Amino acid sequence: MEEHQRRGSHPSLSSLITLITLIATSSPLASAAATLTDDSKCECYLTNGTQASFFTTHRFLDFRNLAKNAGVPPTIAKSDDSGSAPVTSEYFTSKEWTETFWVQSWNNSHMTREDATVLMVNSPNNVYIEANGDRNPSSQTWLTLRTQRLKDFQTAAEIESIGPGFQYLSVRMLARTVGSPGAITALFTYRGSDRLADVQESDLEVRTMDPHNTIQYTNQPSYTEEGEEIDRATKNVTLPNGHPDWTHWAVHRLDWTPKETVWYVDGIEIATISFQTPRDPSKVILNAWSDGGEWSGNMTVNEAAYLQIQWLEIVYNATDENPARKMKRDDDGAAAALSARSGNDEDEEGGCDVVCSIDETTDRGKPVMLWNNGGVRTMEVWLVSWIPSFMLLGMFVLSSGGLW
Repeated sequence: MEEHQRRGSHPSLSSLITLITLIATSSPLASAAATLTDDSKCECYLTNGTQASFFTTHRFLDFRNLAKNAGVPPTIAKSDDSGSAPVTSEYFTSKEWTETFWVQSWNNSHMTREDATVLMVNSPNNVYIEANGDRNPSSQTWLTLRTQRLKDFQTAAEIESIGPGFQYLSVRMLARTVGSPGAITALFTYRGSDRLADVQESDLEVRTMDPHNTIQYTNQPSYTEEGEEIDRATKNVTLPNGHPDWTHWAVHRLDWTPKETVWYVDGIEIATISFQTPRDPSKVILNAWSDGGEWSGNMTVNEAAYLQIQWLEIVYNATDENPARKMKRDDDGAAAALSARSGNDEDEEGGCDVVCSIDETTDRGKPVMLWNNGGVRTMEVWLVSWIPSFMLLGMFVLSSGGLW
């Protein structure tokens, strides 16, 4: 009886959970975590995921509301004219675009890819803003990269970052691939070399000849000079049931960190490769192409395939000297962020007082402020913020005679 009365004097589990929830949602840190901000106020960005990392710079290119630039240009039928074509709209001369990317016009006539059977010409004419013709459109427009097989050549599309200044990044795009078999659409980091073994590259590739739920992820090179395949370098992944296939809109994400490359679809980790992870500053490239070879396939004449992108977002570092605090691993191998440096200690120069996120935002392209140290260490801010909450919880427990 005594034990029964003692237990009966305690709060119910539901009331305790309600109190804890109230404390968590009303704490200063909880409200700060929901604060939308802009890049001018962010000193670094913390990503989520299995290799959570700090990055110093954020870029967001939004192709969803560019109706004044929309228009599908007719395919140029002559290879010489295709390569020398101008850009398709004023958007590709805007500051937003030219500070990040430029449209390519090179061809493979001087390349030595042994199994290529078709002249491939990258054309600015194949990179354009297109009006959204979906039945239930989620945007006004999108960016299209087009590749099409013509009688005498394959016309293709490629955009490349202005410089090779990316050294570790997290890049995401809301995208899909549609069209005929015999093409590749891709998002990848790239650092070239005259020697195959020195190439550094992390790929996300869709082969339109493959099943619609299959995507190829690779840390290149995936083969040797002698033509032998390197199995550890690549993963041909079948997307889990319930995942949108590559013909449907999905957020495709590539995280390149010092330890490994991780790929996600709609926030779910799909593949991880730690073998020959790129080390040095690289470019970011997107393309849609075919050369008639074994890898891309040989597209039927007059058929076409398209990479369509609603938005593209990147957080990155320009060098390996990251001014934000490095990461540590806990006993379970999960990434845990150390507190950002306050920048006030004599032995810690630089640092990162204001930490933001592009993952927790409710408005794509606008970061969320996770914390602002203001010269105070994160742990100190955390303790100060939660002391009233702990006091409230303690008073509640004591008044009820303990937890058990």
